[in-house]
Amino acid sequence: MKIFITGGTGNIGQYVSKALLAAGHSLVAYTRTPERIPAFAAQPHVTMVQGDILNLERMGNALQGCDAVVHIALGWGNTPTEMLANDTRVTAYLLEEAERAGVCSFVYTSSTAAIGHMTGGMDETACCRPTDLYGATKAASESYVLGFRQVYTGQGKYGGKVKLRRNIIRPGYTFSNPAYEGGASQSDVRFRDIARAVLKGEDITVSPNDGTQFLSAEQIAQVYVKLVESELNEEIFFALGERFTSWAEIAQMALDCVPDSNSKILLTEGEAVREPALFDVGKMNRVFGLGFDATQALREHVVWNVERERRVLAGDAVHDVYHVW
Repeated sequence: MKIFITGGTGNIGQYVSKALLAAGHSLVAYTRTPERIPAFAAQPHVTMVQGDILNLERMGNALQGCDAVVHIALGWGNTPTEMLANDTRVTAYLLEEAERAGVCSFVYTSSTAAIGHMTGGMDETACCRPTDLYGATKAASESYVLGFRQVYTGQGKYGGKVKLRRNIIRPGYTFSNPAYEGGASQSDVRFRDIARAVLKGEDITVSPNDGTQFLSAEQIAQVYVKLVESELNEEIFFALGERFTSWAEIAQMALDCVPDSNSKILLTEGEAVREPALFDVGKMNRVFGLGFDATQALREHVVWNVERERRVLAGDAVHDVYHVW
């Protein structure tokens, strides 16, 4: 298939792009900075198109002739109207243009933030009650993805049925080493800060309950490939690891990398350890046979961060990995 992808050079997108290419597909990668990762742009079967997702007409022209759309890029805003204009409007436009262009499949990247406050055992059927604008934007875009079943011929008058298959992936915390030389890592700097503290012999204070169902970008890319190649329609998939890992465990991984460090891991005083609330990620396994434990990938990511920070502290020049799309 020929696949149009937004955000294909970011934290998640670089591995999704790599996995789609490995599966034999070709890509049209729409990005603000096509020169950012020369090693990616030089891959066979990749066409780079320079453009901002807010340039709707240019983006719509770029997806013509494609069989599928994978939308990963995030358009940020600081107010409700900015988030609506910069992200949800973009998703709605892509849906409309994809249907008009005869695209077969549309995969939208949402987030567990669309759910909002969570309780243990939540699965994809849980009601969305977002607790911030980012989550509200994702939930709103999900509604457009699922609700775009037909067009109208007038007020309250249904027209033709939409042929475009529309599905949703909800990632949680997704981390990555760069997939290509010059590539991205996640924009969260906590891994970096822990690595730096360990190398400098500084203590690390963390909550015993702070953690999540981490998943590596290389692992989540498998979900994208399965979904874009499927005949499914109007399905939602949580894409997270099966295991909860705390930031205290990650700090210990960093200490294990630097055994002569004087750093100590300090837990927040007065905070009782609670049983973590986990999302139910069983649907990935039932439908695609996929289940993930990110522990080994986390160790490798910690090692990568420690070695990178060692170079930074030594005064070596390192490239900026903290771009997201």
